[in-house]
Amino acid sequence: MTFDRKTLVIPDKTKFEEKTIFTNGDVIISDRSLIRFGIKTNGRIFIGEHVIIDGDIDSSKDIRIDTFSHIGGNVKSGGDIFLGEKVRIDGQLSLLGDLDVADSVFVNEGFEAKGWINIRSPIPIIIYIFIYLVQLLKMGHSEEIEKLLKEIEENNGETIPISDIFLFIPNNSIIGIQKSQIDSNLQIGKNSRIIGNFNVKGNIIIEDEVVLFGSISNTNNINCGKDIKIHGNIDCKGEVTIDDNCLILGDIRGNKIYISKFATIDGMLQTNNGVSFLPIIENKTEDKIRRFESNLDKIEGLEDILE
Repeated sequence: MTFDRKTLVIPDKTKFEEKTIFTNGDVIISDRSLIRFGIKTNGRIFIGEHVIIDGDIDSSKDIRIDTFSHIGGNVKSGGDIFLGEKVRIDGQLSLLGDLDVADSVFVNEGFEAKGWINIRSPIPIIIYIFIYLVQLLKMGHSEEIEKLLKEIEENNGETIPISDIFLFIPNNSIIGIQKSQIDSNLQIGKNSRIIGNFNVKGNIIIEDEVVLFGSISNTNNINCGKDIKIHGNIDCKGEVTIDDNCLILGDIRGNKIYISKFATIDGMLQTNNGVSFLPIIENKTEDKIRRFESNLDKIEGLEDILE
């Protein structure tokens, strides 16, 4: 699935525990999201504005938390930490690198930093830009103003490259044990263990060998890969595809259901346009080569006869 800034992307081998999400690579949590878990990763953590995280956040690298965000637990970093204006941390702040902090930041249980501590000026950068523009107007350099505004428009903020493997949570998302609400698509990577009931306004792709403890519902299509186990119901307004060796411990409801003959459904199937079995695809050529190389297809004494 193409990354489109609206899709909740859960990378391979992500594990949801009772209080913490364990994942790999960078974590990006967009504005106004509510996360009822803590987060631990070996990558960096980027948190947007007005984000609420109930648990601890733990990263072996840098952590950036934007303005008015609230962390309900501890914050631990193996690198640098950048805190925006009016960030609140209910627990302890600890880091091995440098601490860059803005105005009116509250840390309830204190902090421990091994590197430098920089407290930024509370005056927003937009004030400096405004003062500069006023001075240019007084000097009659209107062409300089046009040039500056064009540069700001073309380079609106610093671009920060992220890792190839990442967890991305789009704007206005809710991630919790009882309820998870996503305004667009959901993609769950291989070998993941997920907890929660997901309500998705878009498509859902679940890759191979995923275990989901909860029910899922969405407005478009659901595609389940191989060896998936879902401890709950599937409620889909579009098409549902269930591949080989899947185990669904609940009901499936969809406009159209495609199901493998090797899947197990421990519940009812409800559909408006019927149920179809997925075709069994066998690569006979590769199988014959494998059998020949393993001497499985050689008749005893055949080589003597050919000689």
